[in-house]
Amino acid sequence: MTELGRPTTAHPLASGTTGLTIDWAGVTDVGLRRAHNEDSYVADAPVFVVADGMGGHSAGDVASDAVVRRVAEAAVGDRLSTDELEEALRRATADIAVAAAETELGVGTTATGVFLSVGEAEGETEFTVFNVGDSRVYLVADGALRQVTVDHSVVQEMVDAGLLRAEDAESHPDSNVITRAVGFDVDQRPDYWRVPARAGLRLLVCSDGLTKELSGGDIERVLAAQPESHAAASALVRAAVEAGGRDNVTAVVVDVRGTEGEPAEA
Repeated sequence: MTELGRPTTAHPLASGTTGLTIDWAGVTDVGLRRAHNEDSYVADAPVFVVADGMGGHSAGDVASDAVVRRVAEAAVGDRLSTDELEEALRRATADIAVAAAETELGVGTTATGVFLSVGEAEGETEFTVFNVGDSRVYLVADGALRQVTVDHSVVQEMVDAGLLRAEDAESHPDSNVITRAVGFDVDQRPDYWRVPARAGLRLLVCSDGLTKELSGGDIERVLAAQPESHAAASALVRAAVEAGGRDNVTAVVVDVRGTEGEPAEA
């Protein structure tokens, strides 16, 4: 487990965006059934990333650590680009290959999050959402929760093909099988979405230890009851652990504060 960054409030957005600030916080917990926490996160502008490692023993921890450290290392300015993110993931893949040298099954990790980036309009700042694996990013706008990312998993492919109902995905025997990861000596390009930075926007980045215990409605209710970023992240993790805590649980919450603009849509 690696935790980079600390809860922060009233951080001004990148130059060119006036009247807006962001708050953020990250929280993680080993859960009730795992001996080790193989989740890692970085929550420090301009990057907010969760990585859920896999590989057994301490290997998953090493893999998730490699992702968040390489992404944090790349975030030298107030914004990041997709090219810089992908280079960070390539470096993490090389780090993971070293860690996996003595393992038979391989080592990998999910990598999911958001980063501040240059918008399409001159001087505009937006969030770029990215995903590799089955950790997720949600957004809340106008009080409604919406999942932004699409899981790279066997059950998601079955849902997309009409072979499985979405509500049955979590109980399927293959619900833990992902189809894309950082590691395993494979260069994986993330999927991307763009979200304009607007006052009132709330973003949640989380590992599947949260979403396997809490439904979308549960997550929406917890977020609605906790307007402060750190309280929201803590309440989500606590609720997931209390609901069963079958896996490591990590949540990073980012809030855009200010008076300009309208809530964002991905």
